Amino acid sequence: MTLAITRDVSPRFNECEITHIDRTPIDVNVARAQHQDYVKALASLGCDIVELPAETDLPDSVFVEDTAFILPEAAVITRPGADSRKPETESIARALSPHLLLLHVGEPATVDGGDVLVLGKNIFIGASTRSNAGAVHQIQMLLNEFGYTVSAVEMHDCLHLKTAVTKVDDNTLLINPLWVDNSHFKGFKWVEVDPMEPFAANCLPIGGAIIYPTAFPKTQHKLEQRGFQVVTVNVAELAKAEGAVTCCSLII
Repeated sequence: MTLAITRDVSPRFNECEITHIDRTPIDVNVARAQHQDYVKALASLGCDIVELPAETDLPDSVFVEDTAFILPEAAVITRPGADSRKPETESIARALSPHLLLLHVGEPATVDGGDVLVLGKNIFIGASTRSNAGAVHQIQMLLNEFGYTVSAVEMHDCLHLKTAVTKVDDNTLLINPLWVDNSHFKGFKWVEVDPMEPFAANCLPIGGAIIYPTAFPKTQHKLEQRGFQVVTVNVAELAKAEGAVTCCSLII
């Protein structure tokens, strides 16, 4: 069974944190409709959905990925880098607790789940404005007993590591090599984003397919040429808040 935890869009979504793009008006109703289509795509690929209610006072809370990352042995509850987002972890921990052992990152460490890329027993954490070196050390200590190696990865010009690189399957990564050096990920094949689509490196593999934004047709074509099944979703309104397809779910 594959479980997908999602959360509806906050009515205060327009007040979201913005770091690397210009703020533009967000139509919350359109964002909700796009989010519902995204949830339907997850369900169509075999996910059982746990949809949490919107958090009225937490504008960014639709982006549940930043509150935790999931391993076979445990869920690691993060400590988000933006102060406005730290309260988001409470309800996510409650939702995850029936399913997995919970481990918690504590202060002074900060880490967003969007900076955490799990590749087998190697965990890479983006050295972003939201995630610090203390988190790398803490997470290594938390996961030593399970045999994981945790390391920091330099990246730039984007919010999170998974803006620059994501897993397509067990052997392949989708990457923008201008934002993160692919030499960190030895042993993998790479699909490079089209140069005209710098934000195209975020995809979500589910059940043998990839959920992928409609906004990047050139990179989509590259993926399909490699034989990957692509299920597209329009997340343009969510992208105005620096969101992408991995951001809106936690997959167990």
